[in-house]
Amino acid sequence: MAPPVVVAPPVFSDADRAHMAAALALAERGLGRVWPNPSVGCVLVKDGYVLSRGATGPGGRPHGEAEALRLAGAAARGATAYVSLEPCNHHGKTPPCSEALIAAGVARVVVACVDPDPRVSGGGIARLRSAGIQVDVGLLQAEAVALNEGFFRRIQESRPLVSLKLATSLDGRIATHTGQSRWITGDVARAWGHALRARHDAIMVGIGTALADDPDLTCRLPGLDGRSPVRVVVDSRLRLPLTSRLVRGATQTPTWIVTLEDGCEAVRARAFRDCGVQLLTVPADGVGQLPARAALASLAAQGITRVLAEGGARLAASLLQDDCVDRVEWFRAPLVIGGDGLGGVAAFGIDQLADARRFQRVEVRMAGVDVLERYRRSPVRGL
Repeated sequence: MAPPVVVAPPVFSDADRAHMAAALALAERGLGRVWPNPSVGCVLVKDGYVLSRGATGPGGRPHGEAEALRLAGAAARGATAYVSLEPCNHHGKTPPCSEALIAAGVARVVVACVDPDPRVSGGGIARLRSAGIQVDVGLLQAEAVALNEGFFRRIQESRPLVSLKLATSLDGRIATHTGQSRWITGDVARAWGHALRARHDAIMVGIGTALADDPDLTCRLPGLDGRSPVRVVVDSRLRLPLTSRLVRGATQTPTWIVTLEDGCEAVRARAFRDCGVQLLTVPADGVGQLPARAALASLAAQGITRVLAEGGARLAASLLQDDCVDRVEWFRAPLVIGGDGLGGVAAFGIDQLADARRFQRVEVRMAGVDVLERYRRSPVRGL
């Protein structure tokens, strides 16, 4: 019997790495704007010169490859395309990018990672290779997977990526015992929090926070006015007042309520819908509560890939209890409130340290007088 054929992994040059890093940077710009699609960057290079760059457009169209090919025109023939995610291979609202690359006559395609979507998942690569195009896969793969982690989780786990944002005192409090919370962190931290909103598809709060704060949940940074995400309230019994800012602004900024199927009284539900609010209903768990994982699944079914959970303590506890928190963005102010203050995370039944949710700290930065600590799930499983 003949020995198995061993295929050597591709060898990438420093130039390859630089061009793929540029493609990833282009893709990163689209986070929060391209759902339900992944955010993809593409750089076309020929004879050592960059011909064009493209990235996924708002709402997921045009695709990054299509935009780069459009800008390059006939010059794309014989070029190398650096793509941060495998080119699509199916007909949706746009033709397959694999077909476009073949038609353009590119000579080589460098792909950071394979697309987990079953409609693609290796098919785009196979199609390019069958057309005689050299395809090299795996350059900056870990970075590419991390960038589109929300899309990966929606496909593989039927839920979006969840970033939990906390703004607390040094002792982990989000308010005094009287409920006063404005403002624990300073101007820089709050501005960075708004920038986080712009990078997520949806921002989610619990009904307790919605009632206590009557928030707008919009992105209010200069130049990012149009980057406000979908606003989501987890409200099992439709307690949100019709006079709240969220409801009043629903015709300007998409506003959704995740509620229980048996808590959705018909007349009140109709009133919310008349105000422009979309209702997502989920079944209760065994004790009549709204499970976090079911709420996230309902968002994923709408195409949401990235969720920023901003409050409050009960929502944070519910997400952690269901093991759905992938990243933590923790702003800590240099003050101490004390044990009678409201904790950033409510109790969720951890008896043994072995059952605690664990994260890996990946970055620490000063945010004015405050500190931002960033954490990721440890490890990022299945991706």
